[in-house]
Amino acid sequence: MQPRLFIFGLGYSAARIAAAAVAQGWDVISTGRAGTLSFDDASQVRLALADSAQVLSSVPPSGDGDPVLEHYGDALTGKRLTYLSSTGVYGDCGGGWVDESALTGTGRRTARSEADAAWLARGARVLRLPGIYGPGRSALERVGEGAARRIDLPGQVFSRVHVDDIVEAALLAFAAPAGAYNVTDDLPCSQNAVIEHACRLLGAPLPPLQSLDAAQLSPVARAFYAENRRVANGRAKRMLGWQPRYPSYVEGLAACLAARWRNQQPGHRQHRPAHREPGPAKTLEQR
Repeated sequence: MQPRLFIFGLGYSAARIAAAAVAQGWDVISTGRAGTLSFDDASQVRLALADSAQVLSSVPPSGDGDPVLEHYGDALTGKRLTYLSSTGVYGDCGGGWVDESALTGTGRRTARSEADAAWLARGARVLRLPGIYGPGRSALERVGEGAARRIDLPGQVFSRVHVDDIVEAALLAFAAPAGAYNVTDDLPCSQNAVIEHACRLLGAPLPPLQSLDAAQLSPVARAFYAENRRVANGRAKRMLGWQPRYPSYVEGLAACLAARWRNQQPGHRQHRPAHREPGPAKTLEQR
């Protein structure tokens, strides 16, 4: 009998985790836009959970707490749990390095920090993710759409991770000890450096360098620049046996560009993760 993986929230990252798990022989049940079940169909969700050895949640918290723990926490007892969290739990570190021993809950993402702690208390493997990029969702698209910005904030740095590296870390985490793991690439850097490299790859002009106020960013985008940190990934490497396939944005954007070229070739079939027959879903996915 195939082992079963239940995924809450079949978003950008979790859908790729699901496809990779299926390729490894897992039976995958999920909620989300392209998932198998509706999050609100409690009887079917609980029935599927009863037969699931592994549970992964990519559902972000709401103002009322973590929806998965609130509605199905009692059904998770005895399961091996994995939770996709955020490096935002560390808050602003003034550009310094931070690892899993650092204090959490001091930043703007209070709800995320509380959910992160709640999953850890249940013995989950908590994967803390920075900015996620990959095919169809990278600086290449922002440059191509004319939406890229270069913000004049000297010393501002971020960490990021390619979606394929999240997939590999998640599959390894299924058999790993409980605890928090930072899943990031090896080269924290400014967002400007990433945008500039994407422009070079596409032969596009650089966006003008603007102040934060002049850029007129949305509140969500502006909040992205409110925190400054470098996130260390050593624990994930040691404990999971994980190594990023794309150690920096240079390798990652090259892979994204190659994927775009393949997708434009005649006869190419768009990749879709393998799942059981789709049903209605509630849209509660990881960003």
